[in-house]
Formats: sequence, structure tokens, C-alpha cells
Amino acid sequence: MKELIDMSTSQLLRLYSDLLKELANRDIVRSTNNPVAGVAEYLVVNALGLKRAAQSTKGYNATDDQDLKYEIKSRRLTRHNPSRLLSAIRECEAAHFDFLAGVLFNEDFSLYKACVIPHRVVLRQAIFRKHVNAHLLDLEDAIWSHEGVVDITDKLRAIIGVL
Repeated sequence: MKELIDMSTSQLLRLYSDLLKELANRDIVRSTNNPVAGVAEYLVVNALGLKRAAQSTKGYNATDDQDLKYEIKSRRLTRHNPSRLLSAIRECEAAHFDFLAGVLFNEDFSLYKACVIPHRVVLRQAIFRKHVNAHLLDLEDAIWSHEGVVDITDKLRAIIGVL
């Protein structure tokens, strides 16, 4: 976009700030921090018909109509950092959630793939890292083949189609 090239760094940062505010006004994200997590949460909640938990709720982001809890984690894959390592899962053994929804985005925020993983699979596959005092899960392709894991990519794409 030529218009972006012509903008100063200060103008670009203000534009980014304005974009985040507008995404929050549209209820796509709930904060004006990095939008990756907020966009993933919005997609999963709407695709699965979940109810968002309060922002400060410990250990999960949403619930379903059976009161099952969902932790939603995401990662944006870029040419500079293709890592699929999700953010820290605190107190994983305490089972604050029943399912983890993992969402991977391409660099341009298009959806790469997504799944819902039972807690027992997360606990088996995630690795505890003492330096972060949390479990870390690498959302590699093999996760999709574990028992109980459900691919929700198409459900999320349907929501993206109406945004």
C-alpha cells in the first residue's frame, strides 16, 4: 500500500492505535493490545456458540451451554517466526479448563487452521518449563490426530466470511 509507505512512523503508530480501538468498538477484541488473541477468541466464541468469560477470569476464556470451560490460545505464523508455540498455560494440572481451542493464523491474519483439544491431551502433550512456571504447547500438525481433538477450521472460516 503506497499510502503506508508515505506515512511517518508516528502516523503509522497512530493508525495502528486507531485500528485496535475500532476492532474493540466492534467487539472483535476486548483490549487494545496485540489483536491476535482477541481475534482468535472472537472467532472461537462465535463459531462454537460459547459465552465469553469475564476478562480477568483465571484459566479459561469462555463456557458452553453445559458449563464446560474453554481456554483459547493462538499464534500468528510469520516468515520471520513460524513457531507454533502457544502462550503459557498456567496451572495446567489444576484443570481450570475442559478444552483448549488452538488457533493458527497466517501472517496476513487469514486462518491457517484451528482445533479444540481435550484437557487430558493438552496435559499429555504440553511441556512444563520452569523458567516460565507454566506448560507450553506446540500446536504442531500431529496434535490434530490425537483422540478427542476436533478440527474447527471450517467453523472459524464461516465466521470470518461474515466479518
